[in-house]
Amino acid sequence: MKQHWDNRYQQKEYAYGITPNDFLKEQLPKFSIGSALFPAEGEGRNAVYAATLGWNVSAFDQSEEGQKKAMLLAQQNSVEIDYQVTDLENITYSPNQFDAVILIYAHFPEPVRASYHRKLAHLVRSGGIVILEGFSKKNLDYVAQNPNIGGPKDITMLFDVEDLKSDFSDFDIMYIAEEEVHLNEGLYHNGKGAVIRLVGRKN
Repeated sequence: MKQHWDNRYQQKEYAYGITPNDFLKEQLPKFSIGSALFPAEGEGRNAVYAATLGWNVSAFDQSEEGQKKAMLLAQQNSVEIDYQVTDLENITYSPNQFDAVILIYAHFPEPVRASYHRKLAHLVRSGGIVILEGFSKKNLDYVAQNPNIGGPKDITMLFDVEDLKSDFSDFDIMYIAEEEVHLNEGLYHNGKGAVIRLVGRKN
């Protein structure tokens, strides 16, 4: 997968654009500014957005090419982000370190999804938040009509409301819904798709 993402991020254009995800843009300003972690952050559009709002931003991804693009975008926006090239197995963040964990299209294989989500949940301090948007299992129906919507083709990597509630059981779920959305995010998220959106506050 590392090679896949390096290849995608090597191109000059930003694969998913340089503007933040709409749901993140809608939700993040509702919360007090603090420290935020962006796992699987790719080319940095969402991390850089949070930094422009004043958040202390950490991010990681397995792609060096993604990191290069993210650091360039941060420079262009006159902000700083701490972006590490690593994977979730090897992160060195501390429990309760962050006020927010932001998961935007961070899809993990079924055998590790729940454990990865719980590992990330442990990094959020009490009263902190998780914001998540990712493709739901219904998105495969949309992909069949329009491959440009993007997302994993393996149904086991797509999200289900009950699975996410279980993964983030330590959180008071303030909002969760499966929604049809129209995406216009760079080269690879375009058209109508099915997503799950979640906002939770850690107990």
